[in-house]
Amino acid sequence: MSFWPFKKNKFKTLRREEVLDALLSLDSRLKSLEEEIVSKSNEEKELFEKGKKETNRQLRLLYAKKIDALKSDQQNLLQRSLYIMYNTQLLKQLKDAMEDKEFVTSASGVSLQELLGDQKNLAQFLNKILKTRIKSEEIMTSADDIFNQIKDSYSPDERIYGINKNDDQLLAMFEEGEDLNEEQFGEEGEKNANI
Repeated sequence: MSFWPFKKNKFKTLRREEVLDALLSLDSRLKSLEEEIVSKSNEEKELFEKGKKETNRQLRLLYAKKIDALKSDQQNLLQRSLYIMYNTQLLKQLKDAMEDKEFVTSASGVSLQELLGDQKNLAQFLNKILKTRIKSEEIMTSADDIFNQIKDSYSPDERIYGINKNDDQLLAMFEEGEDLNEEQFGEEGEKNANI
């Protein structure tokens, strides 16, 4: 059973500036993700060209593994970008609604001077922010410790570092001097699986 009507309405205290800050932050993150995708795409192309020119099979395998990892990274970055774009779209709708409300109604409220004059509540507010920050930092450092413990307990499995189907396809494309083509890459994989 839901008691949502009795919960505090967070939209009553939400300010337009907070939404604008969130939009700017998301836009910055989106640009950063786009730069990462372009960088990884360029790196992938360079590695593919290196693989085509390389005669050492072990180095070709290394390039194939790197290309496979870059493709996976690009897919993850793309999904994050799409998520941020959708989130941005919703926040823009919220911002527009807030601006419409401000346009229709007059802004009447407590002045900033009066707000800052309430020293006791200001101190409580700032202490709460500090406690939240400390707790957040503790959570992050604790998570980092767990990551390090797991990473330190890891021992590599040879099955992972062997040649898989994608690596084999890329190695064959290197040897044949073919260009990297997504559709051809998939078709070659089906041919190799049938052999």
